[in-house]
Amino acid sequence: MAGMPERAGTIAVNRKARHDYFIEQRLEAGVALQGWEVKALRAGRLQLTEGYVLLKGGEAWLFGAHVSPLPTASTHRIPDPTRNRKLLLHRREIDALIGAVERKGATLVPLAMYWKQGRAKLEIGLARGKKQHDKRHDLKERDWQREKARVMKSHRRG
Repeated sequence: MAGMPERAGTIAVNRKARHDYFIEQRLEAGVALQGWEVKALRAGRLQLTEGYVLLKGGEAWLFGAHVSPLPTASTHRIPDPTRNRKLLLHRREIDALIGAVERKGATLVPLAMYWKQGRAKLEIGLARGKKQHDKRHDLKERDWQREKARVMKSHRRG
């Protein structure tokens, strides 16, 4: 996967984000989680594809990410798989993001969630939307690279 290294502690990766957006800047944020969510994340039960990040009231929030609860996680609490989760960022990072989103018309998308020193971290991308022709160009480029590698491999053999 070009452009984004796979980490050993990766929980989930949002591959759709790289297809739909130009990622201009990456940022790491902590995530405020409940106990049952941590257990579900350790089991890899997270889906970021429909997720997005909004800035409300001077805070960053993760919307639309789906954490499937484990059937044995909690008996006294009713889990909400799509609840809004607060992202933990420094004030200056939030201010910079607010400025970028308001001035440039950029979007914040979740790119990946992973474990770092026992804590769940979310990689956020400051992104600009791709047009349809950009997506087609990316597909052509990927196909060309694959074909070029195939030709070079067969040429070395022969």
